[in-house]
Amino acid sequence: MSPRTAKTRPHDYGADLQPGERAPARYAASAIPSRGRLHAEPECVTRSPFQRDRDRILHATAFRRLTHKTQVFLYHEGDHYRTRLTHSLEVAQIARTIARQLRLDEDLAEALALAHDLGHPPFGHAGERALDAEMSEHGGFDHNAQSVRVVTALERKYRAFDGLNLTWEALEGLAKHNGPLTTEKGAAVLKVTRPLESWQSLAAGNYASAEAQVAALSDDIAYLTHDVDDGLRAGLLSLASLTEVPVVGAFAAAVIAEGEGSEKSRDVFEVTRRMITALIRDVVLESREQFAQINPRSPDDIRTAGRPLISFSQPMSTELTALRSVLFDRVYRHPRVTRVMTAAEGIVRDLFTCYADPNHRTALPDAWQSLSERLPPRRRARLAADYLAGQTDRYAIAEHRRLFAQTPELR
Repeated sequence: MSPRTAKTRPHDYGADLQPGERAPARYAASAIPSRGRLHAEPECVTRSPFQRDRDRILHATAFRRLTHKTQVFLYHEGDHYRTRLTHSLEVAQIARTIARQLRLDEDLAEALALAHDLGHPPFGHAGERALDAEMSEHGGFDHNAQSVRVVTALERKYRAFDGLNLTWEALEGLAKHNGPLTTEKGAAVLKVTRPLESWQSLAAGNYASAEAQVAALSDDIAYLTHDVDDGLRAGLLSLASLTEVPVVGAFAAAVIAEGEGSEKSRDVFEVTRRMITALIRDVVLESREQFAQINPRSPDDIRTAGRPLISFSQPMSTELTALRSVLFDRVYRHPRVTRVMTAAEGIVRDLFTCYADPNHRTALPDAWQSLSERLPPRRRARLAADYLAGQTDRYAIAEHRRLFAQTPELR
C-alpha cells in the first residue's frame, strides 16, 4: 500500500500534513463554549473544560485498572504485548496527531481516546462475550455502554456526585464511539444515557463531534497496527507472510528488500510505524476533502452532516476490511489464542454465577454485598456485572482461585 498522493485544493485546510500549531477551526468543539456538566461546578482557573475531562479520566480508578486488562495476549505472556492501558495511550497519541492536523480540539480528542475502553471487562473481547451471554436475560453487557456507566455512576471519588461529571461533549463522544445511537449496538448505550435526557439531550440520531470521530478512527488505527506488531512478536505472523496482505504488504516487502536487520524487533517496528503514518495521512487528507464538500461553520454542522466526516478513503477502507480478515484468521482465531480465551470465558462465567447468587453471601465484598441485599434478580445481576467488569485479569484469576476448587491455567 503506498501512501495517498496529496491533492492541492483551493481551501484553507492545507494541501498536505503540516507540523506545528494552528488555530482551532470554526467547527472544532472548542469554537463555542461547552454545554456544561450535569452537576454545576466552578470552572477551573488553569485548564479548559476538556483538559479537565482528560485529567479526571487519567486519575480514574478504572483507567489505572487497564494496566492489567487484556488486549489480545494476557499480561503474563510477555512484558511487551499491549494491554488495554497501552492501547488507550496509543489511541490518544494518534488522536492528538489527527486532531492537530484538522485544527480540532486536541484535548477533547485525547480525553475520548483515553476513556473509550474504561468499561472493558477482564480478558478482552472473550470476557465481554462471556459476560454478555450471562447477562442475556438482564439487558446484556456492552463495554461501550459500560464505559458510560463508569464515568456517570461507577467512579466514586468526588463528594458532590457519582461518576466524573464530564462535559456534555465528552459524554456525547463517549456514547457515540460507534456512531449514532440508532443502531442495534447503540441500543445498549441509549439505555445508559436515557437519564441524561432530562438534563440535555445527546441527540441520539446525530453523529458525534469531529473530535469523537477522530478518537474512534484512532482506535481502529491503533489496534490494527499494534495487533500486527503483537502478532509478529508472538510468531503468529511473519514479515514474509504479510507481503501480499493489504495495507501492510508494501511495507513488509520494502523492509525485506532493504535487508534483514540484526534485530527482528527493529524490522517489526519499521513496518508498523510506516503503517501508522500511512493510515493517519489517509484519514487527514480524506477528512479535509469531506470538510471542503460541506464547508462546516460550527461543531453542530459536523453532527448533522448525515455521515461521518472523519473517515478513511474508500480504497483504504476496502483494504482495511481485508486486513481485519487476515488478523481474525491468523491471530484472533489462532489456536494458541482461542485456547486461552476459551478458558478465560469459563472464569468469567463462573464468577458471574457466583456473584449473582443471593445465597452465596461470601462472594462479594461487604460493601457490594450490602448494596445487593434485597435487590430483584435483574438489578443484582447488573451489580454483579459491574463488579466483575471492573476487575483486572489477575484479580479475576485470584477471585476464581478463592471461590472455586480448580482454576484453569491460562497458557
